[in-house]
Amino acid sequence: MPRPKPLIYRLVFLTALLVTWSTLDAQEPVRDGEAVYSFGVVPQFEQRKLFRIWRPILDELERRTKLTFHLVGSPKIPVFEQKFMTGVYDFAYMNPYHILIAKDKQGYEPLVRDGSRSLNGILVVAKESPYEKPSDLSNKVIAFPAPNALGASLLMRADLTELHGIEVHPKYVQTHSSVYLHVATGLTEAGGGVLRTLRAQDSEVRDRLRVLYKTRPINPHPIAAHPRVPVEHQERVRRAILDMAMTSKGKELLSKIPMRQAVRSRIEDYSELREWNLENYYVDH
Repeated sequence: MPRPKPLIYRLVFLTALLVTWSTLDAQEPVRDGEAVYSFGVVPQFEQRKLFRIWRPILDELERRTKLTFHLVGSPKIPVFEQKFMTGVYDFAYMNPYHILIAKDKQGYEPLVRDGSRSLNGILVVAKESPYEKPSDLSNKVIAFPAPNALGASLLMRADLTELHGIEVHPKYVQTHSSVYLHVATGLTEAGGGVLRTLRAQDSEVRDRLRVLYKTRPINPHPIAAHPRVPVEHQERVRRAILDMAMTSKGKELLSKIPMRQAVRSRIEDYSELREWNLENYYVDH
């Protein structure tokens, strides 16, 4: 039975966005504040959605800290990685493996993370597909957003090889949304993602998919600070986020990250990842 055309059109549109994106940070207004800091966010979604989520959070942080935050866009995960590895961001929201690299290369320190959940990568297949376990996908083409997307790609590829002993053929399609469209439209047999981004998809896409496998759990993404930011300002931001999480307005804003229970974070929260051989799957740009 032919697949409905709207999903194909959406995939074409999403691909066109990736080609034509210009960074939205140039449109950010200039605000008065005690200090101006750049703030990067790992691009799990397309940039307009990221800015809709993060700009109100940073506005509230500005009100509470009297600092100014300039939201810096990145159209792809590799671009985001290049920026934090060269120290472009003063503050950044990054994945758990990114923070280990950022700590090693630039000295970034995690400030806060979500304490209410763990992060797992998920492997999705078409709802009506015959696949029941990871080994059924041996030598199949699997869509991933980018080589270094942690839950969606790094953890998943490591689990498939190290724990399940299978090799797959990765197809990197740049965003989580594009992964789900590839699987829903039959362009790949399976795809790597995370539950949060799967749940964020339109029902037209989400209802065509099922989760076949989840990776080992880890602590979720931290907000981190570059060491050039004065410690007093780092602590001001940490305290503001923790205080935001205690108010109804702040909870609503942070839940969109999602960070439903903000807690203090430290680099030791992510040390177990150093034992999982992820460096064998990481692509150093």
